[in-house]
Amino acid sequence: MLFSDRADAGRKLGLRLRDVPLTDPVVLGLPRGGVPVAAQVADVLGTGFGVFVARKIGAPGNPEFGIGAIAEGGGEPVTSTMAAGIGLGRADLLELAGPERKELDRRAALYRDGQPVPALGGKDVVVVDDGLATGVTAEAALLALRRKQPRRLVLAVPVCAAETGTRLADVADEVICLHTPPDFMAVGEWYANFSQTSDEEVLQLLHEQAPPA
Repeated sequence: MLFSDRADAGRKLGLRLRDVPLTDPVVLGLPRGGVPVAAQVADVLGTGFGVFVARKIGAPGNPEFGIGAIAEGGGEPVTSTMAAGIGLGRADLLELAGPERKELDRRAALYRDGQPVPALGGKDVVVVDDGLATGVTAEAALLALRRKQPRRLVLAVPVCAAETGTRLADVADEVICLHTPPDFMAVGEWYANFSQTSDEEVLQLLHEQAPPA
């Protein structure tokens, strides 16, 4: 195991990010699992944090197998190459995205108490998740956030598949990944405790931290 839990991963990731030149950074965690990591990153960097909601679109009959993703204000779904591999087209993705869009809207309203995403124009934005397997959810978030014209867009994760980190380096301005194990299979295998993060935990962490400026 690389990390005892998400808080441990966040502390280590925050220490790594201290070496990255960031001007007045805004830290945004991807709910739900990225939020405990982001909370520790923000604490180490001495800044507040918030959330940016993105949702994986799972394959029919196998919701854990991500074939696409959506994000707040992101328009149409981002599609992974695996969607075409199982015979799914744009219309199929739009249909599968319907229930995920409802859950995305619910989470965004709950976590920010109905408030919009803060203004990010000209800011250094650090997007944090607990790890990257296919990375399609993080990709959707990055593409949507790019429309908000940040000065710099950094994706930071504790662990990732090497090919995913390389691919997303073309979407973010910089990808920070502490570990890229050669035998990567799933994010959870690198945590001793990878229990699901609840809405209540997300809200508690957000209430404990100052919101991003």
